[in-house]
Amino acid sequence: MQEIADAGHEIAVHGWAHRPLLLRGPHATYQDLRRARDTIADLTGRAPHWFRPPYGIMTTAAHLSARRLGLTPVLWTTWGEDWTSRATPDSVHRTVTADLHGGGTILLHDSDCTSAPAAWQSTLGALPSLLDHCAANGWQVGPLRDHGLRTIPGETWRAV
Repeated sequence: MQEIADAGHEIAVHGWAHRPLLLRGPHATYQDLRRARDTIADLTGRAPHWFRPPYGIMTTAAHLSARRLGLTPVLWTTWGEDWTSRATPDSVHRTVTADLHGGGTILLHDSDCTSAPAAWQSTLGALPSLLDHCAANGWQVGPLRDHGLRTIPGETWRAV
């Protein structure tokens, strides 16, 4: 994780356990986010700024916990549906680009934690064509910190 952070990549909180926040109370939500935030900070030497709620579902407890922990929730403007067993590089590309506009935030997955086995390979396979699509439209690809979003703990932001 330190190597990834040192290479300039942003590492954000998605929670410690990938469980729907609707099923968790305020204390469990806070502890889950705190554990993830603190682990990231311990391993990278940098406190994360962003929080993407599992399944994109924010609850009052998640909102209040994020504010207390100095995290800014962020959602996405398009996704690749890359977690399914039927995903292919072409389907991920088509799904993402169908509703992609400059300034958008793309949700893609890089693990099988809660996805179909090896689904991440479709994501990896789609990346070259997605990057080409963005370049052809004159869009720069970069981390959230370059989207012009302000990090205000507890506020939820979506790039548009």
